Amino acid sequence: MEVLKLVLKITSPEKTTSPEEAVVREVRASAFQFECFRVEEDLMIKNKLEKIGPYLDGRCIYLVGMMGSGKTTVGQILSKILGYSFVDSDNLIEEVVEGIAVADIFKLHGEKFFREKETEVLRKLSSMHGSVISTGGGAVVQPINWKYMQKGVTIFLDVPLETLALRIVYVGTASRPLLHDESGEAYVKIFRQLSKLWKERSEAYTKAHARVSLENIAVKLGHSNICNITPTQIVIEVLVQIESYLQMLCD
Repeated sequence: MEVLKLVLKITSPEKTTSPEEAVVREVRASAFQFECFRVEEDLMIKNKLEKIGPYLDGRCIYLVGMMGSGKTTVGQILSKILGYSFVDSDNLIEEVVEGIAVADIFKLHGEKFFREKETEVLRKLSSMHGSVISTGGGAVVQPINWKYMQKGVTIFLDVPLETLALRIVYVGTASRPLLHDESGEAYVKIFRQLSKLWKERSEAYTKAHARVSLENIAVKLGHSNICNITPTQIVIEVLVQIESYLQMLCD
């Protein structure tokens, strides 16, 4: 942060000769600021990897959370940082069911059939090492699934329902089979259905080894809006929580 203060001081003189020069200096300062934050994040990631690497020892990381919580995005970044492979459990289920999309599996065979296939996939994944696994939002409701997932490290991505609803409205509900049964204004409808799912699943999410709260990250970073948090910042917090969990195991 001291480097950042110095850079901003250098690139923000008290006097400018013209409005155009002021704009140029502001753009340069922003570019320097961004680069400083990036370097700082890289150092934090390197530091965490040095601490957790020997203790993680190839254990799989299972990301759990509500639909739209960012499990895939976070998982892909995390897998690259750890040198792990990335696995989306829903994609594996689609492969098992002859390439049929998740939404169509629900339509053709029902949720019970889907959950059975989900458990089969998680059972097979539990014997693997060196993978970051993004699970479906409802994977946590089957107790047997926890038996398989907790062979690795389970991380709950905790995102406020309001933020989830906004994200899903933006990307659409075509791939969200549990959000198709109600008419009305998109945000209100999605928020209502997410609230119902949360009541059914919230207790199950507490079984995860660690929790990564976007609200807590926002407070820590001084953000007033959760939407300003970057995926990399979430990944850094995931690494912090993994370190805390592994330290607890060793104590």
